[in-house]
Amino acid sequence: MRSTGPVSRIGRSLMAVTATAAASAVTVVSLAASPVAAAPAATTAPRPGDSCTAADLGTRHPYIKTTEVSPTITHFKGWYVTEGTTGQQTVSTDTTTVIAVSVGLNDTIETGFAVEALSEVKATVGLDVKLSYTSTSVESNSVTWNLTQPGYYGFYKGTKKVTGTYGSLNCNRAQQDDGSWALEWTEGPGSGSFTTFTTLEEGAVRCQDSVPADSIMAKAQALLDCGSAAAKADHPAGAVAPTARQEQDRPAPSPAPTSGPSAEQPGATGAGARAALDCSAEAYKIAVPGKPLSWGAPLLADDGVRLRPSTIFSAHLDHWRLCDVTESNGVIEASLWNWGNGGCATLAEANAATDRAVLMTAPCAEDDLQRFYIYRDVPGSSKIGVQNKYTGSMMGYDRYADGEFIRQYSTGRQDGTGTFNLTGV
Repeated sequence: MRSTGPVSRIGRSLMAVTATAAASAVTVVSLAASPVAAAPAATTAPRPGDSCTAADLGTRHPYIKTTEVSPTITHFKGWYVTEGTTGQQTVSTDTTTVIAVSVGLNDTIETGFAVEALSEVKATVGLDVKLSYTSTSVESNSVTWNLTQPGYYGFYKGTKKVTGTYGSLNCNRAQQDDGSWALEWTEGPGSGSFTTFTTLEEGAVRCQDSVPADSIMAKAQALLDCGSAAAKADHPAGAVAPTARQEQDRPAPSPAPTSGPSAEQPGATGAGARAALDCSAEAYKIAVPGKPLSWGAPLLADDGVRLRPSTIFSAHLDHWRLCDVTESNGVIEASLWNWGNGGCATLAEANAATDRAVLMTAPCAEDDLQRFYIYRDVPGSSKIGVQNKYTGSMMGYDRYADGEFIRQYSTGRQDGTGTFNLTGV
């Protein structure tokens, strides 16, 4: 059982870029519903301030900021047992609370970032929580229990609901107290909340049973509303109509998370009027370090950005300008305008929630899908990592080959293939 070409220049200041993510019930553990700050887990996951390397510039990781564990009843039914009706009983309960696993607004938990976040939750709270999408609404509502005493029982299923908040760590340069520079894991854009739960427990409990405080069983016993007249009255054997307490405490089922990008990301504005961009005078190649292939924009609208060799026939498709540049906490935000086709790098809105979606170009617009964060190596190095603002995913490629697509990866490419060189041309 169970925009067009650049309309103005911003001078050579951006060249710095090239120099530079209980008795009759099951026994449960008493666990209070109290928010706690997440302690560092005994894992190899990075923490803010930890050192990183240039290979990490194209990656990001989640870290758990806070957690809260709440014993929660998901299914319940009041049941009266008289003399002669004891023994094994199978009762169909009513759904009282629906808990669904989510990370941000991600209800598939298929991306590496979401899975890693839930794994960190598991290590932080020390509970065996769900690491993939599921909901308590899919659980059978049937509870079978052997009753040895007559009385008023609450048949229940329950779980420990685990909620909290997470942040996103990216590798970026940071200036040290002595004026030197180093690469550190710093909190980047992208934070949100998560929900998961432990395996469901089930049982039956009476008002007179002694149960651990703040346990799942105690939550079920409280739903019996033992002091009410309805609870004290004699009833025929079988189901008992819900008490006022049970009706009051029964919340409406939580809506299922909507699919799409993480909750923390800004909303895409969709295709709009061609934007007038304020672009750098300099053009750059976004190249694989130490190798000849670099980002090449497509000629055809339905094609994607690919790794291409730079030749006299490249028609400036390998030349990019940084537009509408801002900088916050050492991280550059910019649109990437291609000299060859006049479009801006973007991810198609229909594929924004898809890991490994191909990077495209489109007419430039005021759209967060066309905005990118650039994480830089220490001054003197041109190595960077590139992250889409809307999806939070890092840019990389599956393998080094002529014609290979540039794609998005929720945590980046852990083999270093998300690190590029931003070099002036």
